[in-house]
Amino acid sequence: MNRTWKKAIGITAVAVMGLTGLAACGNSGSDNSEGRVYFLNFKPEAADQWKALAEKYTKEKGVKVEVQTAASGTYEQTLKSEMAKSNAPTIFQVNGPVGLATWKDYTADMSDTEMYKQLKNQDIALKDDSKVVGIPYVMETYGIIYNKDIVDKYTKLPDAKVKSAEEIDSYDKLKAVADDMQKHAKELGIEGAFTSAGFDSSSDWRFKTHLANIPLYYEFKADNITEQPETIKGTYLKNFKNIFDMYITDSTTDRTALSSKTGDDANSEFALGKAAFYQNGTWAWSDLQKAGMNADQLGMLPIYAGVDDATEGLATGSENYLCINAKASEADQKASKDFLNWVITSDTGIKALSEDMGFTTPFKTFDKVTSENPLVTAAVEDSNSGKTQVTWNFTMMPSEEWKNQLGQAMLAYAQGTGDWDAVEKAFVDNWKTEYDASH
Repeated sequence: MNRTWKKAIGITAVAVMGLTGLAACGNSGSDNSEGRVYFLNFKPEAADQWKALAEKYTKEKGVKVEVQTAASGTYEQTLKSEMAKSNAPTIFQVNGPVGLATWKDYTADMSDTEMYKQLKNQDIALKDDSKVVGIPYVMETYGIIYNKDIVDKYTKLPDAKVKSAEEIDSYDKLKAVADDMQKHAKELGIEGAFTSAGFDSSSDWRFKTHLANIPLYYEFKADNITEQPETIKGTYLKNFKNIFDMYITDSTTDRTALSSKTGDDANSEFALGKAAFYQNGTWAWSDLQKAGMNADQLGMLPIYAGVDDATEGLATGSENYLCINAKASEADQKASKDFLNWVITSDTGIKALSEDMGFTTPFKTFDKVTSENPLVTAAVEDSNSGKTQVTWNFTMMPSEEWKNQLGQAMLAYAQGTGDWDAVEKAFVDNWKTEYDASH
């Protein structure tokens, strides 16, 4: 998942430019019969690694590759600006069906690419009728990360609600454990069962997007919805409320103080052992490791909703779909496809994506790659367990404004300045409003 909206990292530049090989200016390479490659990257945390990989490709193949990385929170704005130029990106990204709706006129057919052929599950590719127009290159997983040491300490209490972490297999069990941990906080040496549910922009995406995905997943699954709907019903909003209430009640932080709590606060609380549970994903390992945690301290549970807990797995998906610009020259399109094919089949590319960038990828060529990320290990074990993976339906959310208004309503509810009815209205009624605005 792209961290540009996971962390407000304070980048003020509109873009960070990385020019590689022989590229020296914006219109270089336009007369190259072998074509040019210009990749507009979505993930700023991988900017340097993409630049280094592009340089290796240029050295090996003699083909110019330019990489530009949009700054935090500016990808769509930067893409619109770059696409208007004469030498537009030849490779760009969309975040799923909603992003595709904006850019599908610019998407070339990728069904003949090695990237598509090497997908373990070709159903995860974005399609426009029979045309393959977007291929995910990063698969990520989120749930409730837990500190094994704290949970183990809790299970040894004489009146513990469970005797092992494996017994936490439903919403009811998780709620019972969290409530009890809160009561025994001093004995456990913690400040709360859950880290702070902060609504600073570096943290609110965990709730207005990732947590909100859970009720959407169950509604879309029940109603067999596979494309962005004009309206939603909010069938599972009571379940959504139950989870959120647990987060803000069994917490390190008073619910009235959540507006200023950041993603770094939650990361620090968890890493320092002040909380047992932390809603986040596989991408969190790097920060937790830097904060001093060891791999054997971490596990991950599904965000149990009390709907289908027996078979519910972790939430796994992507919002990183690579597209080839259909308006680029045939030579540039071919050069871009060749570059992406090399990225996912060569030893150099495989190492760059899996080790240097730390990505989990959906390609068969990565089958022998092992990860040192314990959260990735947990995700792989979960996917092999036979449980049903929760899909990333938040890629169908109608707009960023829909998320923002939902987040504002959730914060008001948490702080006691608003009620849950306002959350439900923001969730259901505003979906239709934002859908109509974008169509």
